[in-house]
Amino acid sequence: MKVNEIFKSLQGEGFLAGVPSVFVRLAGCPLRCKWCDTKYAWNEDAGTDHSTDDILRTIKLHDCKHIVITGGEPMMDTDLPQLLQKLKTHGKHVTIETSGIAFMSDLECDLMSISPKLSNSLPDDPKLASAHKDFSLDIAILGELIDNYDYQLKFVVDSHSNLEEIQRTLEKIENVDLKKVMLMPQAATKDQLREKSDMVADLCEKTGFAFGPRLHIMLWGNQKGR
Repeated sequence: MKVNEIFKSLQGEGFLAGVPSVFVRLAGCPLRCKWCDTKYAWNEDAGTDHSTDDILRTIKLHDCKHIVITGGEPMMDTDLPQLLQKLKTHGKHVTIETSGIAFMSDLECDLMSISPKLSNSLPDDPKLASAHKDFSLDIAILGELIDNYDYQLKFVVDSHSNLEEIQRTLEKIENVDLKKVMLMPQAATKDQLREKSDMVADLCEKTGFAFGPRLHIMLWGNQKGR
């Protein structure tokens, strides 16, 4: 597996925000979101080869039950099922963070944390935008993921205008449990997070969706390894 980094921190997003977790960041992602805060993991050559046993040994150096497999895009890695099997054998709680662009069946994970990419993620560069559009949103795959796994849906919000697209997307998926939907401010810095949190909180009050705090940005900004 191409591993970019392994580190212990607090989960910053989702319904497990604040929980101490070990993050395994895999390298390689076909998306090119313009506000991506892990661009350093976009390419596969941004990672080094690790066996699943290598990864497990590193994880075991940390006294931590919660493991987060992130990226990049971990659902593109064919060795993912083997890693998850070993983690569950050792009694770990496993979250997979994915953009929802790929599906694998029967993965041994406790939470599929899905962040669908909407039009606000489209890069400004035309070449990057063309590649991004080919992968960014697949309603059928999103439906398969939420039908087969315990999940949460996290939408990045940059402005009030994003809400209509979010609601259209949820209607297309059809079988979403709205209690599992979360809106998060688009922010890479503490200042941006403060500026947009009020707007997103207002949308959450109006819609009933949960507010996603982006705890890691609030504490450390866009710091690598956090």
